[in-house]
Amino acid sequence: MSARAVDLRRGAMMAVAGAAAFAVVSACIKLVGSDLPNTVVVFFRNLFALAVLLPWLARRGPTAVSMRTARPGMHLLRATTGLGAMYCFFYALSQMPLASAVLLNYSQPLFLPFIAWLWLGERPAARIFPAVIIGFIGVLLILKPGLGWQGPAGLAGLAAGLLAATSMAAIRRMSDTEPTVRIVMYFSVLGTLVSAVPAIVSWQTPTPAQWLALFGAGSIATAGQLLLTRAYSLAPAAHIGALIYTTVLFAALIGWAGWQETPDLLSALGAAAVICAALIVVVTRRRRS
Repeated sequence: MSARAVDLRRGAMMAVAGAAAFAVVSACIKLVGSDLPNTVVVFFRNLFALAVLLPWLARRGPTAVSMRTARPGMHLLRATTGLGAMYCFFYALSQMPLASAVLLNYSQPLFLPFIAWLWLGERPAARIFPAVIIGFIGVLLILKPGLGWQGPAGLAGLAAGLLAATSMAAIRRMSDTEPTVRIVMYFSVLGTLVSAVPAIVSWQTPTPAQWLALFGAGSIATAGQLLLTRAYSLAPAAHIGALIYTTVLFAALIGWAGWQETPDLLSALGAAAVICAALIVVVTRRRRS
């Protein structure tokens, strides 16, 4: 077996492990989200992720990351939209079935082509439009307007996808001058500092079990990000990028085991439509690039 094949297999394993990590993070947030203020949960998610990230950077040496940047405005926009996505997603997690909230958050590929078109001038291929329509039909099946309507939580989950797509476009906009480590550091630092203010206003001290879940969310999220970074270094994104959607499968299994959540037929059909549409959009954009 060639070295390339071994790299593809290892890359796929890393991607699936990263996806599983993010599903566990979502479950940790859901555990505490109904009892703690959303602002407090978001703050500790950022704080503990930063606490795990800093020692990792320290081991790489002082030259691993330089915070000097000529794009402070773009970093602030990326942090603002990413943090907004986090607030919306965590609220949806506390109110919705785990897999449905995760799936709405992963609807970001449906928004990204149009954000990139308006902002970056990257006109999407014509074949993307039918896929996006199918994807949004799937979103409607999950939200069920008029049929057990998910209400504000469903809209918050969808807003999380939109804001996350905007954050991704900001990363793409500044990736020509900003290395990945610097982008991650700015987001972690700004996210922690900005989220501290509303957390103080609505402060509630976590219980020991909640402390454990919050630390788990932050630390496992950092591990998941590092796993995905390693996966993309081992294999092309076009080969393994779709595996991130196994997060939805892991979330469904955790939701079933932990909260006895079983998706109804409409939600299952909607999930299939969103995932298929998102994968078509991602593959089409990568081939065009």
